Amino acid sequence: MAEQKWDMDKIKYVGNSSLGSGAEFHYYNPDEVIGGKKMRDWLRFAVAYWHTFDQRLVDPFGDGTAMRPYDKYTDPMDNALAKVEYAFEFYQKLGNDFICFHDRDLAPEGDTLRETNKNLDKVVDRIVDYQKTSGLKVLWNTSNLFTNPRFVAGAGTSPYADIFAYSAAQLKHSLEIGKRVGSENYVFWGGREGYESLWNTNMKLEQEHAAKMFHMAKDYANEIGFDAQMLLEPKPKEPTTHQYDFDAATTIAFMKTYDLDKDFKLNLEGNHANLAGHTYQHEIRVAREAGLLGSLDANQGDKLIGWDIDEYPSNLYETTAAMYEVVENGGIGPRGGLNFDAKPRRSSFEPNDLFYGHVVGMDSFAAGLRVAMKMKEDGVLENIVKERYSSYDSGIGADIESGKATFKTLEDYSLDKTQAELRAATSSDHLEQIKDTINHYIVNVLGK
Repeated sequence: MAEQKWDMDKIKYVGNSSLGSGAEFHYYNPDEVIGGKKMRDWLRFAVAYWHTFDQRLVDPFGDGTAMRPYDKYTDPMDNALAKVEYAFEFYQKLGNDFICFHDRDLAPEGDTLRETNKNLDKVVDRIVDYQKTSGLKVLWNTSNLFTNPRFVAGAGTSPYADIFAYSAAQLKHSLEIGKRVGSENYVFWGGREGYESLWNTNMKLEQEHAAKMFHMAKDYANEIGFDAQMLLEPKPKEPTTHQYDFDAATTIAFMKTYDLDKDFKLNLEGNHANLAGHTYQHEIRVAREAGLLGSLDANQGDKLIGWDIDEYPSNLYETTAAMYEVVENGGIGPRGGLNFDAKPRRSSFEPNDLFYGHVVGMDSFAAGLRVAMKMKEDGVLENIVKERYSSYDSGIGADIESGKATFKTLEDYSLDKTQAELRAATSSDHLEQIKDTINHYIVNVLGK
């Protein structure tokens, strides 16, 4: 990589005293210690190969606008191999520690799986070589079981046995690649694992088949010594009318039903949370409290647009809320990180827009970490929650908590309570004051 391939200098941390140009970090200082760990270890940023290097910036109504420096390579394999060199220079200049990819991001398909695997192995060989010299790690890899027309009705949930078999064979090779590149996690995103109509769907059978494939994948990973954390990624809709892994709670119920929760955790995405009618914080909280938080996709949606737009995160309130859950968890997950499953807007089509997008995303989550850590250290929210539930610390509340209370004792306690006494037992939540406090933390912590 002697010849510079990107017209961009290495992104540096400059602090927040300068308004900046969009090509420098104001809040992400990777080796700064916060809460006993370096920022890079709290955040573990990963660049997504598919959106960063493959996405052509299409939308449902327009062709791609992306201009990329490796477009001069027109042969598919030449392009794929060259793209690795461009990618690793990009990583070096951005300063991320991890990468992630689908199998089909890296190399073109052949007519048979044998030909496809051969193409893929050539590109992976080059990636492994660059890993040795760069120190870049793979946060997770996965398999694209949704783009090709053969997956029109899903992969693990496909009604066609040949497609289930092909999907399993593709997954087998993808797991082998995960071991080769040292992936810390392996993600299953059921891009088309759902249904369009119940009139022609055996929902129970499809979910049983999906669980069977997940168990087979974990069994094979164990067989080859691929010690990665297995992750399921919820998404509520799009492209199917209903996805089986609708949200964190639905996916956890599926995992417990089919005995997957011992080996699998969740990979959660902000945009998917919005599509499910939740906040990102809600989804992370659900996974955290279940002990199943694995890793995070870092993006945001547009509340005015009804599809999965994968925008780079820039909302500091939302990143603060997400990172508060991470701080409460002691980290993202056992091996998790923040993967930028995000792309520039269609009107941001120049090559350097890829850098600007990652900078705003990394800085937004770094800012969120700084604010969340300060709130945690001050105990501001912890004290609010503790006070709100303090009635369970003594008296009838303590009886309820300890299991001493019964319907009979609770009836005896309540029968002669007046409405005034019951109303006096409640107090205002002061939600506006809480939001004001959070705003002050964001402004004051980031203003220092």
